[in-house]
Amino acid sequence: MRHGLYVMALAFALSAPATAFAQDGALELSQARQAVDRATQADADQYAPDLIGMARQGLQQAQRAADDRRERKNAPAMAQRAAADADLARARSEEATATSQLQLRRNEVNQLQRQLETGENR
Repeated sequence: MRHGLYVMALAFALSAPATAFAQDGALELSQARQAVDRATQADADQYAPDLIGMARQGLQQAQRAADDRRERKNAPAMAQRAAADADLARARSEEATATSQLQLRRNEVNQLQRQLETGENR
């Protein structure tokens, strides 16, 4: 019986730091920072400025919440929201870049077709 209590106490002691880590949102904050960085690198400031702005603002709010003992429990959810906004900004930016590249290629194809039809460069 005594051995069982020791095992339970040890299990609780080992799980306590993980619980504290999860409650303060350090992992989520790190993931949100990385998501904002990825979106910034994907030119979200140009192609999705509102979304990347919301993500940055959400990240700042999550960081403030993590530093506030009363708000700390909200930090993980706030950071996850900021990461989602940043991921959406990155996706929209990548979509805009791909659409732009596609239009350039279509223009090139159209120009080449016109050249073939008119017999230019012969």
